Amino acid sequence: MTGVSAEPAALVKNIGRAKRQRNLSTRAERYQAGKALRRKVPRSSHAVWVPPRDRPDVVDLLKESDCTRLAQLLPIRYGRMASSPFCFLRGSAGIMARDLVGTPVSGMHVQLAGDAHASNFGFFATPERDIVFDSIDFDETNSGPWEWDLKRLTTSLFLVSLDRGFPARAARKAARSAALSYRERMHAFAQMRYLDTWYVHLDKAEVVREIERKGQRLFRREAEKARERTEFHTFPKIATVKNGRARITDVPPLIMHYEDAQDDEAFRTVFENYRTTLPPERRMLLDRYHLEDIAQKVVGIGSVGTRCSVGLFLGDKDLLDPLFLQVKEAIPSAYEPFLGPSRYANHAERVVVGQRLIQHASDIFLGWGSSGSHDYYVRQLRDMKFAADFTALGAKALFVQAELCGAALARAHARTGDPAGIAGYLGEGEVFDEAIVEFAEAYANQTVKDHATLVKAISKGRLPSADPVTGLAAKPRIARQSK
Repeated sequence: MTGVSAEPAALVKNIGRAKRQRNLSTRAERYQAGKALRRKVPRSSHAVWVPPRDRPDVVDLLKESDCTRLAQLLPIRYGRMASSPFCFLRGSAGIMARDLVGTPVSGMHVQLAGDAHASNFGFFATPERDIVFDSIDFDETNSGPWEWDLKRLTTSLFLVSLDRGFPARAARKAARSAALSYRERMHAFAQMRYLDTWYVHLDKAEVVREIERKGQRLFRREAEKARERTEFHTFPKIATVKNGRARITDVPPLIMHYEDAQDDEAFRTVFENYRTTLPPERRMLLDRYHLEDIAQKVVGIGSVGTRCSVGLFLGDKDLLDPLFLQVKEAIPSAYEPFLGPSRYANHAERVVVGQRLIQHASDIFLGWGSSGSHDYYVRQLRDMKFAADFTALGAKALFVQAELCGAALARAHARTGDPAGIAGYLGEGEVFDEAIVEFAEAYANQTVKDHATLVKAISKGRLPSADPVTGLAAKPRIARQSK
């Protein structure tokens, strides 16, 4: 990671004196305080996952989460979730949040990414157009126990391994790689100044050096693909020019123009509200563009059914100067029922603030707005953003990806929590790592069972399901558990 520098001895001495005068704890004291938490919550206790006897039926929980979603998109949601246990995990953040409430926590809070599964990390461009690796999804962000993010990440890596047909030992190694990377990075952050922690990032050059050292070239291609995903790259994929007018291309049921004028007007209302949340210089830049077309766009897995749109904006008339802005509905975080309501009245503001806290650098057009009772955040669509295709990763590449995810998660938690305290709790040995691997395997097996329950519910007509592109009945498969 870049951004690390040494501490001059005289400066350290002066800062130490100032801290004692203000009665603030030192880094060493916070480390010891974190270490002392092990007596109340042993690190080995994190290994345990036993479903409670009164655990609700997962189908009932999924139906509860559908109450605010668009009914016509639910078959796509369940078709995508049914494709594999990993996809089920991606679409069921609320179920895992409920389960995590009953697991041990040290008591130290950070700004959670919330939905920290492996596919929510990837490459993207900073405003300076540097390519970095970081978290890329924040719909569930909230303040909460740091362990929850790490448990979701390692479970997802275990499920990816099972989906790829890797043996259980490879799945354990993937989860262990993330946990070890997280622990080692957190110890490094515990020794750094706050400003250095804030400036640290995983840039493309460092990532490429690390992965090529281990004989993996896949990620260089991924980073290059991220650089190619500009507005010019996006335009021919989702828009066309007919009779001199640019229009978003309908691809039912994933991209469709609104038939109801009220939906179109709601987008314009959100946009006007959103515009006021931008800093003046970025508002000036946005005002050089005009809205040319609007369409509904289905995105992701967990977000399917929420109200999401894409707007095509055009700038200079003499040049093809497109700007695609995604308007995405923000609903309450899956963790809110268990951690308390957000301090932000607008859920989209919660997402935006969380993203700015966690990410090294965020989209210049990131902001929020509302229309009626619905909250929305706005960002550029596909602006030099690229996440790994886990269906194509070999075992060695997956291990490298796991390390990168663990490092990025540690950086996010160090920015918003106390790295010295967390490092003290983690310790230098592998006790916590091994406990997290055991949890990941146990909860991955739970997810395999839950996925099978979903598949059965679809086959019996309790839930709708359709292929996201053709609309034909989905044919989900029941996956195996690890042994």
